[in-house]
Amino acid sequence: MTRIVAGSVGGRALKVPPKGTRPTSERVREAIFSRLEHYDVLEDTQVLDLFAGSGALGIEAASRGAREVVLVEASKSAAAICQTNVTTLGLVGVKVAHDKAENYAARPVTKAWDLVFLDPPYDISEETLGGILASLVPHLDDRAVVVVERGSRSPKPGVPEQWRLITEKNYGDTTVYYYEPELPVPYED
Repeated sequence: MTRIVAGSVGGRALKVPPKGTRPTSERVREAIFSRLEHYDVLEDTQVLDLFAGSGALGIEAASRGAREVVLVEASKSAAAICQTNVTTLGLVGVKVAHDKAENYAARPVTKAWDLVFLDPPYDISEETLGGILASLVPHLDDRAVVVVERGSRSPKPGVPEQWRLITEKNYGDTTVYYYEPELPVPYED
């Protein structure tokens, strides 16, 4: 069973798609959100959760104070479960988009995301993942944090040159990478 760890709906259970997704364990989610609280990127933020699955990461962010969350899921049945979870928990400001992550990330820029989660299937090609990450560049706030979850045996994600690795942490079969945009050094005379 998957539960929200903390916040306004902490302890509440989530429905999980019966197949085709790999939910982030509660232990890993707890570690991710502990780090994000340390970075001060949860309260009153705009969050994008690509490859949402059950929506656990985005819903956890909403539970902990995110202003707006978009859960993006390509599977019609998983997107329906995301919507059921959002409705059951009564979360305001959480929307579900039934779309491929690469399509959603390539949309015209309408807002700057403060926090982005990417928890793609471990077998996604590095080329596809790199393309999605590159598409996110114009969508990020200057202080954004991008969290990428990968299998421990997968190579480190190829990220845009404008991004800096904050840290990476291993949790058994999972490695979580934290990135931020690297701000240009101001020109000085």
